[in-house]
Amino acid sequence: MPAVATKTPSMTVRALRGDAKTLLAFNLPEEATSGLAGFTIECRPEGGTPYYLHNALRFEHPDIHAQVATEPPTSTVNAPIHKFRWLHVPGSIHQGPKPFYGPYTYVVTPRYFDGNGTLQPLDGALSGAVDVRVEPFATDTLALGFTRGFVQSQGFVNHFGPKAVIAPPGAGLLFDTSQPAGTNAAGHTSTYEEQNEWLGFTARTVILDLLQDVVATPSLHLDMLAYDLDEPAIIEQLLKLAAQGRVRIVVDDAALHHSEQNPKPEDQFETLFRQGAGTHPAIKRGHFETYAHDKVMIVSDEQGARTVLTGSTNFSITGLYVNSNHVLRFDDRAVASTYLEMFDTVWDCDLKKAAYLTSDFSTRSFPFASPQLPRIDITFAPHSDQIASDILEGVAARIEEERNAATPGGSVLFAMMQTTGGESPVWDALNALHATMRGFSYGISDRPQGIALYTPGKPDGVVVTGKPARSRLPRPFSDVPSVGRGHQIHHKFVVCGLHGDDPVVYCGSSNFAVGGEERNGDNLIEIHDRETVTAFAIEALALVDHFQFLDRAARDSQRPPQRPMASRTAAAAAAEWFLSTSDGWASSYYDPHDLHFVDRELFATLPATR
Repeated sequence: MPAVATKTPSMTVRALRGDAKTLLAFNLPEEATSGLAGFTIECRPEGGTPYYLHNALRFEHPDIHAQVATEPPTSTVNAPIHKFRWLHVPGSIHQGPKPFYGPYTYVVTPRYFDGNGTLQPLDGALSGAVDVRVEPFATDTLALGFTRGFVQSQGFVNHFGPKAVIAPPGAGLLFDTSQPAGTNAAGHTSTYEEQNEWLGFTARTVILDLLQDVVATPSLHLDMLAYDLDEPAIIEQLLKLAAQGRVRIVVDDAALHHSEQNPKPEDQFETLFRQGAGTHPAIKRGHFETYAHDKVMIVSDEQGARTVLTGSTNFSITGLYVNSNHVLRFDDRAVASTYLEMFDTVWDCDLKKAAYLTSDFSTRSFPFASPQLPRIDITFAPHSDQIASDILEGVAARIEEERNAATPGGSVLFAMMQTTGGESPVWDALNALHATMRGFSYGISDRPQGIALYTPGKPDGVVVTGKPARSRLPRPFSDVPSVGRGHQIHHKFVVCGLHGDDPVVYCGSSNFAVGGEERNGDNLIEIHDRETVTAFAIEALALVDHFQFLDRAARDSQRPPQRPMASRTAAAAAAEWFLSTSDGWASSYYDPHDLHFVDRELFATLPATR
């Protein structure tokens, strides 16, 4: 589905498709920003009740402004947003946890103050409307899924409470997910299943739908490569297939996942698998030189491989419910057959690196293109030192190309588990972006070499940390739980050239490190497709916007923990955080030396997608 746009005499509104979410971007000529109070956004799901999206803030004295009495003070009809783009995720406030997916109409209206700084009534003559389908991302041959990855968020606290835990202490592999997991400030107690469904978001759905389809169809067979493996719903399905002899699985056995003295979850799974599979259990353990780091499922029928699922998401509680991650499902026999041949090579060589290095999978890339499939290129680690370096140098070269792009400038957006310099030309290129980028750079990592934040008045890009320790947010935001397991940002993706003629995303399981490409089992996927690239770019935007605030607050606030309030908006009012009553907020979006200017021009003028 293409991006869509509408123009009024004074405004452009563009809707960009993400994965079960929509990025709305607005643009006005500079002269139309005089007295600009912000933007009101009305959402109209087809066949459903229209509603206004909500702002986090309101005016200090709503009664002196034009207000719709039936709407709360934080509704954007009463408190217009002070940004030129807004991400809508259905179900975050309206419609409940299972929102409508399908056609939506968004009506955006610029709002204005009078000469006294008083919001004037909404003028429908200024409105612009766009129609777009909002649903999980899927084309004929490719589906994307993303975890929510927001344990460190006010939303998580409001839904599940500040003491909610990801898994019961000491729980076994197949613990009962109908148990209570936490109670929020409003007194609602949620189960682990409800919590998992919210946190796992579309990635969980894509994975479980695939597994359940295999289990329900006796003619299908599954081959699987796993690194972390302890998610109970996934394990339950795998054990069913093991009992029927319809699965082969390779599980990492590095020290992180294997111990004779203190069996790890993966060891416990192996025991259950062998018990259920009978005399011919189709399971192998191994780790090449360092790790068997792939996360892959391959589905075959009587004609051969037909579907493959891969990405950054481990098949684990941490991977799905703590980490920010992605999965890709290719419903293409050529792609699936290549992954199956790779699996057979790994299986036959018993994860011995020396034997694998002699195969085509270690020494070449695998390009694919068809009318139904985006142009993609896949490499399968481990590789020799030279090949590993060549692959990563190719990604770094594309980043450099964007950094040096002429007007309107290049763009790079990324989410990476770590960007430690000196270990990868990709990381080195990303860490240098914010200081020299001519266009737009926006990125996040769990372990940045240094933290460079956007500074007003400078066009520098943004790199923020996704791993603030013991975050204590200033009012009006409640305290959020510290994540005690794994990485918050576990993604491995880089988007280049979002605005150009050849947008590309590099993604998959690879950490973009030379050592990993030399010593791990991994797959690195290069996708040239504007629609897919846009979906990944929207994920990067959402993560950076969220964690930029969290990072600043974690470093700046020294206050002790406080009991979270049930209402974020009520807390904002109590803390005296209110919307300004002048148009000064918009000035940075029209300053060519400010990143907000680049941001506005990039997203409000993006070309249509495929």
